[in-house]
Amino acid sequence: MLFRALVSPLPRPVRILDVGGEQEFWERVDFANEPGVEIVLLNVKTVRARGSNFSCVVGDARNMAAFRDGEFDVVFSNSVIEHLGEYAQQRLMANEVRRVGRRYFLQTPNRYFPIEPHFLFPFFQFLPWRLRVWILSQFGIGWHNREPDRREAERIVKGIRLLAERELQALFPGAQVWREKFLGLTKSFIVFSGWEEPASKDGGGQASQNLRTRQVGRLA
Repeated sequence: MLFRALVSPLPRPVRILDVGGEQEFWERVDFANEPGVEIVLLNVKTVRARGSNFSCVVGDARNMAAFRDGEFDVVFSNSVIEHLGEYAQQRLMANEVRRVGRRYFLQTPNRYFPIEPHFLFPFFQFLPWRLRVWILSQFGIGWHNREPDRREAERIVKGIRLLAERELQALFPGAQVWREKFLGLTKSFIVFSGWEEPASKDGGGQASQNLRTRQVGRLA
């Protein structure tokens, strides 16, 4: 499990900034009671945080001016950057992630996976703009209910911009990219940097020495 393998050797205490996450995720992956690990949850609105090793901060992933350069040992983000809508906004988040974290670990869906993960509709991301808005205004698809208000449908469609691997590499220059696989196809990417151990690009491939061979089907 890639993230745990990367975090485990780090000297404690470890401060992790989770951009756009919730405590329930960390509970599911057994990090909630990890000794010496502090997790700060950054969201645009207050989320529930319980326990001494969790705290919640209200803020914007594109502007983390409240944090100093390198303030966190690790910055983590799971399927957030694609919700910023425009590449320029995604670049702002990427710059902030790289600034405030000495290391980072970020996951995002692959633009070229056949099933769009938010609307669960084949090749939805490649359909003409007006057709996507019309479909959402007529039908409930994926995680979204039918939205008869055209302006709201436009806002929802515009708010999701999936990234291709080359774009992700441009946003995070010098970082490693792992490809998470589903039925032999790249479902999503994990981009990470600042860790001592290098790894292969394919989710089922070889990681060097201490990481060895791992299937990256989950984040932690």
